[in-house]
Amino acid sequence: MSGLELFGFLVSIVSLSLTGILMPGPVTAVTMARGAHSPHAGAWVAIGHGVLELPLMAFIYFFSGAIFHLASVKVGIGVVGGLLLLWMAVGMLRDYDKVGAPGEEVYSGRFTKSPFMAGIFLSAGNPYFLVWWATVGAALIGKSLAMGVVGFVVLAAVHWLCDFIWYYFLSALSFSGGKFFGQKLQRGVFIVCGLALLYFSGSFLMGAIFTLS
Repeated sequence: MSGLELFGFLVSIVSLSLTGILMPGPVTAVTMARGAHSPHAGAWVAIGHGVLELPLMAFIYFFSGAIFHLASVKVGIGVVGGLLLLWMAVGMLRDYDKVGAPGEEVYSGRFTKSPFMAGIFLSAGNPYFLVWWATVGAALIGKSLAMGVVGFVVLAAVHWLCDFIWYYFLSALSFSGGKFFGQKLQRGVFIVCGLALLYFSGSFLMGAIFTLS
C-alpha cells in the first residue's frame, strides 16, 4: 500500500468512524449527562465502549476475513452499507437541529450511573451498533486486509481514538457549562458529516456495481 493509499485509508477510517460516533443515541446522551458531573466521564464511556467494540472488531477480522475476498460478499456489503449510509445521511441532514435537545437526562438507567459501565451496556443494547459493524465497519476491516495485521491495528487504534476524543470533548464541554456552544458545534458537524455520508454512500454503491461488472 502506497503512502497515498495509506492516507486515503486513514481519511476513510476517520470519516466513516464519525458516521457512527455522531449518530444521536443513548451513548451520546449519557456522555453529556454524566459530563455535567465530571469532565472525564466521556473518557470512561469511550473505554467502556472499546471493551465491547475491540473484541468485536477482532472477531470480524480473524474469523470472517476470508469471506471479504468473495465477490458476492463485496457486493452485499457495498449495497447494504451504501443504503445504510444513505439512510444515515438523510437522517442527519433532516434532524440535525434536534441534536443536543433537552431530554438527555432520560438515560438514567441502572448502568448509566457509571460512565464505564454505560459505555459497555448502552453499546451492547444498541442494535444500530451491530448493524454498523456488519456493514460499514466490515467494509473498513475488509480494506485493512491489504495491510495485514498492521492495517487492522491502525484501524482499531484510529477508530477508538475518534471515539475517545469525541466523547471526552462532549463531557468536558458539558462540565464547563458550554452546552449552547456544544449544540451549535455538534449540529454543524452533523451537517458536514451528513454531506460526507452522501459521498461515501455513492462510493459504496458504485463499488458494488463495479464488482458486478
